[in-house]
Amino acid sequence: MSNYRDVIKAPIITEKSSDLAQNKNTITFSVDTKANKTQIKQAVEKIFNVEVESVNTINAKPKKKRVGRYTGKTNKVKKAIVKLREGSSIELN
Repeated sequence: MSNYRDVIKAPIITEKSSDLAQNKNTITFSVDTKANKTQIKQAVEKIFNVEVESVNTINAKPKKKRVGRYTGKTNKVKKAIVKLREGSSIELN
């Protein structure tokens, strides 16, 4: 990846991810499908100026969708669950 902002696409803000952020100091991001854990860790540390403890990734496969007689698939998504060290925090408002 040429740029850190190419690795991290957007934060995922759902009820479950908000609960993780408050209770376990963990933030969830949508990331590039080709990014690995090391690249994700470096990108989060550089962009948000925090220390990362661990990174877990999830590859969500595309789902089949249908509109009338037309069928297709949704886009595949890679999610990164980033655990921050004690004393580090990210405000996502």
